[in-house]
Amino acid sequence: MYFNIPGLRNSGNDHWQTLWEKQYPSNFIRINQENWTQPNCENWINQIEKILSQHDLENSILIGHSVGCAAIVNWCKKFQHKIKGALLVAPSDVERGDFPTYITGFIPLHLEPLQFPTIVVASTNDQVIDFERAEFFADIWGSELVTIQNGGHLEKNIGTNNWESGIKLLEKLKNNATS
Repeated sequence: MYFNIPGLRNSGNDHWQTLWEKQYPSNFIRINQENWTQPNCENWINQIEKILSQHDLENSILIGHSVGCAAIVNWCKKFQHKIKGALLVAPSDVERGDFPTYITGFIPLHLEPLQFPTIVVASTNDQVIDFERAEFFADIWGSELVTIQNGGHLEKNIGTNNWESGIKLLEKLKNNATS
């Protein structure tokens, strides 16, 4: 099973996470948060734990976008569960000086190797994270890094057809074929 963990303000109708849920409704579950406009790490990771505790974690793949990625890595640190893998798309740099102050509790970000396969997808011109910082995250988490040239914050369709190359990354994680 795939679990979407969107970032700030949830993922709108034209966001790839929403499009995947519409295209494959039996394969994707969105983990909804009580407060999408003022994310609080403790609340978010407890909600992730509440939903995931009802599922087979060893066959679960988490899909984070933006601050949803920070929620995933902090959930991993707190709960220490083994999952099938995680796709971390456009991770937010919660330690960046200009990071919004209404997003709370995500510092310090978990900066140790993750105990399951991960892929970080980063754009060369993301306004929320410098590409070098995304490379650092991928390295420290032990993730494969997939680079998208000039993709911004990777919110809307990436490329064509609901970001089908992202679906292929999920298949790679499902088959545990990450490098």
